[in-house]
Amino acid sequence: MTGVRTGLDRIADGDSDAVRLVAGRKVGLLAHAASVDRSLRSAASVLQGAGAHVAALFGPEHGFAGAAQDMVRVGNTDETDVPVYSLYGDDAEDLSPKPGWLRGLDAIVIDLQDVGSRYYTYVWTAALTMKVAAAVGTDVVLLDRPNPIGGARVEGAPQREGYLSFVGLYPVAVRHGLTIAELMQWVCDRERIDRDALQIVTMTGWTRSMQWNDTGLPWVMPSPNMPTVDTALVYPGGCMVEGTKLSEGRGTTRPFELWGAPGLDVGPLLELDLHGVTLRPVEFTPTFHKYAGRSCSGVQVHVTDPWVFRPYEAYLRMLAAVLPSLPAEERWRTEKYEFVSDRPAIDLLTGGPEFRMTVEEGASLDEVLAEEARGAAKFDDERRQAWLYEK
Repeated sequence: MTGVRTGLDRIADGDSDAVRLVAGRKVGLLAHAASVDRSLRSAASVLQGAGAHVAALFGPEHGFAGAAQDMVRVGNTDETDVPVYSLYGDDAEDLSPKPGWLRGLDAIVIDLQDVGSRYYTYVWTAALTMKVAAAVGTDVVLLDRPNPIGGARVEGAPQREGYLSFVGLYPVAVRHGLTIAELMQWVCDRERIDRDALQIVTMTGWTRSMQWNDTGLPWVMPSPNMPTVDTALVYPGGCMVEGTKLSEGRGTTRPFELWGAPGLDVGPLLELDLHGVTLRPVEFTPTFHKYAGRSCSGVQVHVTDPWVFRPYEAYLRMLAAVLPSLPAEERWRTEKYEFVSDRPAIDLLTGGPEFRMTVEEGASLDEVLAEEARGAAKFDDERRQAWLYEK
């Protein structure tokens, strides 16, 4: 078989080293809609076929079925023989499984498709679940998956002190360049959890230089607004639009690639010298979320060279080009964001107040970008201790 085999694929293929971790065991499964093997069979089905007794299901943000929109509470369900526990509820305490939900399980299996950006909350759900499992003595079996935007590049500094949140529970780079299993090993080291408590089913065939289209794997939306691999590629930058009052394109078919607002002057965007990308002026009308039913002026971000394109820097520059021309009250999102209400959303996303303050002052981004690059380089060195795959 050619191409990449995920951890779940190895179980589906009968790989004895992988199957022995689940066969004959009573397990919980933390998964979502993209938790499928290369034949598109669900993780629950594959585990049951390998002889596991799937006794409980756990869903991250957007729910086990992957149907809920961003920041929408998902409740527990017990309408079938297997209970489905939500790890995304009304407050921050609902982000971790209750210890009683894990007791009686031989292991909890984690199979989540990440997209390589610290804002994407699935990795933090995995980390919180791992911490609770370690506390109650339940084994964790983590099935690894590719980082769809590759494992070779790092962008954006880790968060500054005081700016950790559910869009970054630990200080990591915006584009961290790790697989979910590697990132969980990194968390183990920070939390002083024995790495042996984390049983990882690694991939075969994956290298750090691969992007998703190199893997031979089917793309399944891991969340409602991550429809394509193109979306994942821009997401390390595009998600920052959430921290503003501009539309990030939710309610369209190309979220995070499309962004803008009613009457936005896109002229300054078209004058930017960005690399590996073309900005196309567009008009779009979101069907829900910000400016639902209203015509918005903006751009679509077309990546022409993913090896050259730097999404985090590109979106910082784009936002800095248009926000100063807007009235102060039309710039930044002020509503509660991912359970935090005492700091602006943009500060949580960028990891500190520096970018917002620079925009407010109308100052050059040069020092902000230089500091982001220094932080990224430092994290790039640090992350290598968690690597499971070489170049």
